Amino acid sequence: MNKQSPILIIGAGSIGERHINNLIQLGYTNIHVFRQRNLPLRNVDSACVQIHTDWEVVKNIEFVFAIICTPSSQHLAQTISCLDLNMHVLVEKPLSHNTNQLELLTEKVKLSGKLVYVAYMMRFHPHLIVVKNSITSNAYGKLLSIQTHWGSYLPDWHPYEDYTTSYAAQKALGGGVALTLSHDIDVVNWLSGDAIKTVHKHFSYAPHLGIDVESVADFQIVYENDVVANVHLNYLEKTPKRVYQFLFDKAKITIDYFAATMEIDNMGIITKNEISDFDRNNLFKDELAFFINTIQSGELTTLSMSQIAESHTIINLCNHELKHFRSG
Repeated sequence: MNKQSPILIIGAGSIGERHINNLIQLGYTNIHVFRQRNLPLRNVDSACVQIHTDWEVVKNIEFVFAIICTPSSQHLAQTISCLDLNMHVLVEKPLSHNTNQLELLTEKVKLSGKLVYVAYMMRFHPHLIVVKNSITSNAYGKLLSIQTHWGSYLPDWHPYEDYTTSYAAQKALGGGVALTLSHDIDVVNWLSGDAIKTVHKHFSYAPHLGIDVESVADFQIVYENDVVANVHLNYLEKTPKRVYQFLFDKAKITIDYFAATMEIDNMGIITKNEISDFDRNNLFKDELAFFINTIQSGELTTLSMSQIAESHTIINLCNHELKHFRSG
C-alpha cells in the first residue's frame, strides 16, 4: 500500500471529516467519500477528496481500506459490504447497536482475511497506556477496582446541528448514552484483563431533552479476576467531567481527561504528570497509524476476531433488555 492507494471514507460528519484531514496530513492523496447526501463539507477542502453518492461507482474502485463514520445502526451492514469488496475496515464505535449479524461478520472475516478494527481510540491515550503497562508489569500489585465518570451536555456537542436529530439521540440510529459513550466500557474491559462474571446496570431518561434514548447509564461490572468496575455515563453535565480512578494493592492512579493530568499515589508518595497542550486529535492519528501499520504487518484474522468478540460484549452490556447477566 502506498499513499496514492485509494481510500474510502463512508460518512462525512464531524468524525468523518476528522479522519479525512488526518489522512491528508499523513500524505494520502487518493481519498474518496461515499455520502448518502452530498452536503457541503464543513472542515475539509473539497478539492482534496472525491465525493460519491452512488454505491455502484464505489464497487468499481479497488479501495485498500474503508473508514466507516455513519450512524451506529449502519456500521455492521457497511462493514460487511466493504469486506465483500475486499477492503480492510476501520469502523467507528460501536461496531453495531445489536448482535444480529455478528455471526455473518465473523464468517466474512475468516473468508477474507481482512482486518476489521473498531475505533476505540482511548486505548491510545498516553495516561491509559501507563496504567495498562502498570497492570501488565504488576508495578503496584493487583488491580482491585476501576471507577470512571464521563458526563457532558448533549445539546452542546455540535452547536451547528439540532441535537435531537443526531444519531446519539435516536434509538432507531443506535443512539443512547451507553453505546455512544461506550469508550469507557471498552476501557474497563481492556484494562481489567479478564472475562466478565456479573453485571448490574441501570438506565434512566431525561424527558426535558426530548429524546427517546437513555441519558444516564450506570454499570457495575465484576470480572473473573475479581476486579470491580463502576462506569457512569451521562448526557446532562453542562460542565463536562471525565475522570478515571484505578485502585491497586499498593497505589491509586487518578486521571482527569480534560485537565490531561495523571496522579499516582504510591503508598503516600505522590507523582503528578500533565500532558502539556494535550491534543485529542493525536489519539485518532495514533489509532489510524496503528490500523495502517497492522494491515501491512501480516496476520490479521486473530485481531479481527478479538475485536468482534469484544464488541459483542459491549453491545450486550448496552442492551436495554438485560438488567443483569453472567458471561459464558
